[in-house]
Amino acid sequence: MLITALFFIAGYMLIALEHVVKIDKAATALCLGVILWVIVAHTGVDFSETIIRLKEHFEEIAEILFFPLGAMTIVELIDIHNGFEIILRVIKTRSMLVLLWVLCILTFFLSAVLDNLTTTIVMMAILRKFLTNKTDLWYFAGFIIIAANAGGAWSPIGDVTTIMLWNGGQVSTNTIITEVFLPSLVCLLVPLLIVSYQFQGKIIEAEVPTTPKIQQISPKESNFILLLGVGLLLMVPVFKAITHLPPFLGMLFSLCILWLTTEILHKKKPIELKHHLSVAATVQRIDTPSILFFLGILLAVAAIETNGSLEYLGSALETTFKNFHITNTLLGLLSSLIDNVPLVAGAMGMYSMEIFPQDHEFWTFLAYCAGTGGSVLVIGSAAGVAAMGILKIDFLWYLRKIAWLALIGYFSGILVFILMN
Repeated sequence: MLITALFFIAGYMLIALEHVVKIDKAATALCLGVILWVIVAHTGVDFSETIIRLKEHFEEIAEILFFPLGAMTIVELIDIHNGFEIILRVIKTRSMLVLLWVLCILTFFLSAVLDNLTTTIVMMAILRKFLTNKTDLWYFAGFIIIAANAGGAWSPIGDVTTIMLWNGGQVSTNTIITEVFLPSLVCLLVPLLIVSYQFQGKIIEAEVPTTPKIQQISPKESNFILLLGVGLLLMVPVFKAITHLPPFLGMLFSLCILWLTTEILHKKKPIELKHHLSVAATVQRIDTPSILFFLGILLAVAAIETNGSLEYLGSALETTFKNFHITNTLLGLLSSLIDNVPLVAGAMGMYSMEIFPQDHEFWTFLAYCAGTGGSVLVIGSAAGVAAMGILKIDFLWYLRKIAWLALIGYFSGILVFILMN
């Protein structure tokens, strides 16, 4: 356990110091994931059992990776069809403060009906339409991460962990919405209010130079692709609810529908234009290193879960702190370092529904903490990892500028939750 823990910490340090050591974080994450599994496989008790666990984890990881891959392709396809231009026409404000509030509130509610990862990918594309300055982009992205995680925490389909608790029967739809909505909203509003003075009076700079518009695409076609693309993204949770199949299949189904639609829509256009607007060309625009970074991080976390480190950590917390408010609060903060999925899975395994029945305060509080605690670090949530990969956000910059705001919001929401109960 000690060796894997040391490698894990060293790998995270290299990722955090990417701009100092000049090594791409995707390369570090992949190396970390592979090395940890080599250590686990050759220091464990049963090699064959470790291989089985590796295959199980990789199956879960593949499901997670194909989900953002499909979402990013759909978003890029909308963008190449000038679909997001309508957003610029609707949101006409030149005030950075108004734009920040509008985008954060939109993200908060959209992530509840879509999910925080897909919503973040969409909002990153929209952000690029408004802002050119890297610092402003990163700042807005930080708040989008907070808003997406807060919005996903109060919805049974807004985050992987809430889906787990909902499917497991630990929480019901009505209870998680009524008990977690207000704390989640406060988790977003408090940081927003704190920084409002900073953006007061600031005007959005020059118009963002967008990808050259393709003249052969009519505004009607652009609006159609936007509405269809967003509609298909919103259909992913519906697909899961109807078929009871994993969400990544719903995302791939949405992609194939949009793919077929664009093929039919452009079949009479010139070959070069048709190729430029196709999914085959769109896939080349996707930031593949961010997907590989995601893969490395998930492999690393799966390795330390397999060797029992997470279970040991959970037991230590339970032994030290007898109050579940404290343990869940700490689990939420740990989810900013370690993926919240194995942490919630561990809690579900440690505490049976005989101890805490359905809709007990323990489960709803766990949903809030695991959903929002990951915002404290940029690599602490799927939304953060996606934003970090797309906009190349510096880990240390996020730690200095956004982490303290996310932390204040997190504890503000906890205070509201406790007062409500």
